[in-house]
Amino acid sequence: MRIIVFRFLMGSLLACASLLHAAEAGRPNIVFLMTDDQCTYSLGCYGTPGVKTPNLDQLAADGMVFDRHYDTTAICMASRATVMTGLFEYRTGCNFDSGPMLDSIWQQSYPVQLRRAGYQTAFAGKFGFEVAELPNEKGVLPEDDFDRWGGGPGQTFYETKKNKSMAQYADEYPHSTLSYGAFGRDFIHDAAKGERPFCLSISFKAPHHPVTPDPRFDDVYAGAEFTKPRNFGREYGEHFAPQSRLGRQYERFESWGYSTRYNEVMAKYYQQIYAVDVAVGMIRDALTTAGVAENTVIIFTSDNGFLCGSHGYGSKVLPYEEASRVPLIVFDPRHKNSGQKLRCGELTGNCDIAPTILSLAGLQVRSDLDGRNLMALYDNPQAEIHHWLPLMNVWGPEEVHSLAVVTRDQKYVYWPCDKEELKPTEEAYDIAHDPLELRNLCQDSGQTNAVEQLRSLYDEVVEHWKQTGVPYHKYPELREKFVRQ
Repeated sequence: MRIIVFRFLMGSLLACASLLHAAEAGRPNIVFLMTDDQCTYSLGCYGTPGVKTPNLDQLAADGMVFDRHYDTTAICMASRATVMTGLFEYRTGCNFDSGPMLDSIWQQSYPVQLRRAGYQTAFAGKFGFEVAELPNEKGVLPEDDFDRWGGGPGQTFYETKKNKSMAQYADEYPHSTLSYGAFGRDFIHDAAKGERPFCLSISFKAPHHPVTPDPRFDDVYAGAEFTKPRNFGREYGEHFAPQSRLGRQYERFESWGYSTRYNEVMAKYYQQIYAVDVAVGMIRDALTTAGVAENTVIIFTSDNGFLCGSHGYGSKVLPYEEASRVPLIVFDPRHKNSGQKLRCGELTGNCDIAPTILSLAGLQVRSDLDGRNLMALYDNPQAEIHHWLPLMNVWGPEEVHSLAVVTRDQKYVYWPCDKEELKPTEEAYDIAHDPLELRNLCQDSGQTNAVEQLRSLYDEVVEHWKQTGVPYHKYPELREKFVRQ
């Protein structure tokens, strides 16, 4: 896509000028893989009994697992915009109830910058947002900004044949999950023949609803029973703010079957993730057979988590751990810490993906990005790159809008809705010692000092929004509602 022809021509000239430099620089290839609605307790490497994720567990053993990784907005459109740009939602101005990403911001995204710098780029799967020239204009998918395109609009489809850009894979892989593995395989084999480095980005639809597992894996979890998390059920959410119970997340504990058919529901959820695991295996095999595995960095994560019955909720969006904290695995085969089975417990976020990829590619990273380079933690898992991150939701009913601040060890949540029988409500958790979020520190008079410190950090988030947020798509008005009363 190029709405302004002059910029297209200039971008093309810059790309051509960069080709030789990129090849000579010995830059790594980069594979970025992202699932949709995957919580941390869906992977063996995160300590979940009964799940089968051998390829992802091997990737974790080869690389590094991040245990405190958050999506700063726990819903796909806004999260994906943050992943691509390294900017919080209030700086991309992009979400379902807001509007598309402006082209001026998109031009600074990692796919665009890498292509300009000589990388071969490819995208397949659910893109998640559109790009427009001006606020409130209709957006379009930026498919022309990639060398190879297998993406689609909206939620895309589990039936491969319904995804126009992926239809060539429909006969062999009628379910879309493995078709994306095949797309990645083919792009890797083709790209490896050239001298330019490549960046492959794949966004799986799985395990997003509607529940549609690939039937070729029906036997993987047949008859399986699963251990429920220790915070499963409504009795473990009674201390949450009443606002949290007014969205669809609350009723889906029952309507989606967690309350009565847990084993059946989770078997299908895990089956969808198993297919992703197989696709990851296809991609890693392709890297090996193409002879580029030793110079290819792999990053795996999810656009948001999933509550799966914890605290008596289903779905996502809420600022609690199961919805906002997600898997993150990074593997750099060139690094001395690879293969050491290291884990990082420092705070990281989806805003860190773009600056990490840009840094890996040898590109200069803007100092005003919200994200940081994850490779600093790959060097030293005890390093700190964030003191805090925001967790925000301004999608859906006004009653469930919330803003939170999370540190490595603590979390503060503010629910601003003040109408009818509701009043502004706050919650605070010591997630280092209470990872299941069972004790609201705001209800403990002995925790006054700790809560006050978290309020101060929260106020920093609101001020950062004020100083850096976009002036359109109602984000200035949205910010004002989160000023503590």
